[in-house]
Amino acid sequence: MTAIDQTNPTHESPQSFEDFWPYYVSQHRNVACRVCHFIGTTLAGFALAAAVMWSPWLLLLAPLAGYGMAWVGHFAFEKNKPASWFSVRHAVWSLRGDFRMWGLMFTRKMAHELAHGVDPNAQERQGLESLQGVS
Repeated sequence: MTAIDQTNPTHESPQSFEDFWPYYVSQHRNVACRVCHFIGTTLAGFALAAAVMWSPWLLLLAPLAGYGMAWVGHFAFEKNKPASWFSVRHAVWSLRGDFRMWGLMFTRKMAHELAHGVDPNAQERQGLESLQGVS
């Protein structure tokens, strides 16, 4: 059992990123935490661009900005541990989740994801409700 399972022992460890995504979303419900992630990811992107344009040493700023801001968000606002600490797989999925969340925030679709993306059975229920004529 991984650390992720210990937070909710009724669920099995996710086997794919898409299985992991609802958990990731559930760990980013606080808007200040998400804003910290957005700022950190944006700063990390600028650091990568600056490294290409001016100095490879600036690559060191990318993880500092990205992870530093994310950890502030988790510890100060969300009051949880980043999922990237649980395993290498979760670290990769968390980075991918961060990029997805950044894109959803940039396009102003994260609120919808929070309302509908956390429950892994939501799509199944929506399908059943539409078959039953319930909206």
